[in-house]
Amino acid sequence: MTQKLDQLQAALESALGDRIKSLVRDRGEITITVAADRYLETAQRLQSHTSLAFEQLIDLCGVDYADYRNEPRDGPRYCVVVHLLSVSRNWRVRVKVFAPDDELPQVASVNEVWNSANWFEREAFDLYGIIFDGHVDLRRILTDYGFIGHPMRKDFPVSGHVEMRYDEQKKRVVYQPVTIEPREIVPRVVREDHYGGRH
Repeated sequence: MTQKLDQLQAALESALGDRIKSLVRDRGEITITVAADRYLETAQRLQSHTSLAFEQLIDLCGVDYADYRNEPRDGPRYCVVVHLLSVSRNWRVRVKVFAPDDELPQVASVNEVWNSANWFEREAFDLYGIIFDGHVDLRRILTDYGFIGHPMRKDFPVSGHVEMRYDEQKKRVVYQPVTIEPREIVPRVVREDHYGGRH
C-alpha cells in the first residue's frame, strides 16, 4: 500500500506541480488541496494526464467549515470535496477546493471534465449555496423550488423557515411560517442492570 501511495504522490507532484497547495497522506489516502482559480485546469489535468488518468468522478460534495470541530476557523468557510478514481491505474485521490468568498461561495464547474459532476454540483448548490461557475443547469435538486436558504449550512435553523401542508379549502399545497416549537431532544439511555432479562 505504501509503495502504491508513493507512486501516486510522485505522479501527482510531477503532473500538477505548484497547482497543489497542500498534499496530505492519511489512513492510506491522499488528499490534495488546490486554489479555486486553478481548480478547473487541475481537474482537466487529473483526467487527461497519462500518468494520472482519473477517468471517473465518484463523488462531489460541499462542506461548511464554520465552527469545524467546535473551534473557530481561520480561513474560507465553504469547501468542495471531490473523490476521483483511476480504473486504469487502480488508485484514488481526494481533491479539495475552498471557495474564496464566504458571502458568495463560488468555484468552477467540473461538469465538462466529468459529466457525473452534474447532479453532485446541483446538490452542493442546493444544500450549501455553493455556485458552480459554468454549470449547464444549476438549480435546486433536493429541496422545493420555493425553498429559502441552504439547509446544510451550519447557521441554518434546525426547524427551517417555512412549512408546507395541503389546504382542503384551497385544494393545493400552501406555505406557512413554522408552527413547531423548537425543543431540544435528549435521547433516553437505558441503564438498568437487568434490562432485557439479562443477569
